[in-house]
This record gives sequence, C-alpha cells and structure tokens, in this order.
Amino acid sequence: MTEALPVGSQAMMLRDRASASLGMIVHRNEPGHAVVSMVVRDDMLNGFDVTHGGFIFALADTAFAIACNDSHHVTLAAGADIIFLKPTTSGQNLTATALLRVKSGRSGIYDVRVSVAGNAVDNDVTVAEFRGRSRTTNLPVPTRNHL
Repeated sequence: MTEALPVGSQAMMLRDRASASLGMIVHRNEPGHAVVSMVVRDDMLNGFDVTHGGFIFALADTAFAIACNDSHHVTLAAGADIIFLKPTTSGQNLTATALLRVKSGRSGIYDVRVSVAGNAVDNDVTVAEFRGRSRTTNLPVPTRNHL
C-alpha cells in the first residue's frame, strides 16, 4: 500500500525554506483558515529597534498562502496590501490568522490579522491587517523535497 503524498498547503510547507528559517510555526491548517506564529528575533529589528515590516508581511503572507492552498494546484498571490498599526519588538510572539472572505472561480480574497499577546487588560492586540488576493494556477504542486 502506497502512502498518499501531501497536497495543497501541507505539501507547500514541507518545502517552505523561507518560513522555516524565520521560525514560523503552523497552528491551524484548514481550507480558508490558517494560524501561524513567529517569535521576533533581534535580527528582525530595524534601526529603530522595532520589527522590520517585511518580517510581519512575511508572516501574514505565509498564513495567507496556507489558507488559500487546499488543492492539487498551486495558488499564488495576485497581490497583497498591509497596514501596520502598532510596533513590535524582539521577544514578542506574533500570530497571523488568515480567513477566506470570498472565492469566485480561480480568484479569492483573504484577510489576515497579525496580533501580539496583550496584557491583563487586552487579550491580544492587533499590530497589522493584511489583505491578500489569490489566483489558482494550472501548475501542479511540486513533488520534489528540499533538505
């Protein structure tokens, strides 16, 4: 009996060297819904000692990619925008929660909320909002693994 190969976002994440190098952890991986976290490291800070926006974008983009890849075909970003609301810094654990808003044919729109654990008053604080637009291609999910 042959074991089924992973498809969609599971197959993608097995080969995602960028997300792995940033220490991202996938907590939820469902069609249209993903939760990914990352602890901000010192080497992710800009000259003002706050998290470089590119790393926050990368976290949101990974959650978006997981939420929109649920088939045997590759779904890619057609575009994305991010709004940064609050600064973060080293040692903070950021969580990106992606949700499908609408899907029509091969196109989709997903919203991703990036938050950081708050204090006793605030459960968690939104630090960025990301909107991604997806497009499903005719490309098959690659089958080769990278070490």
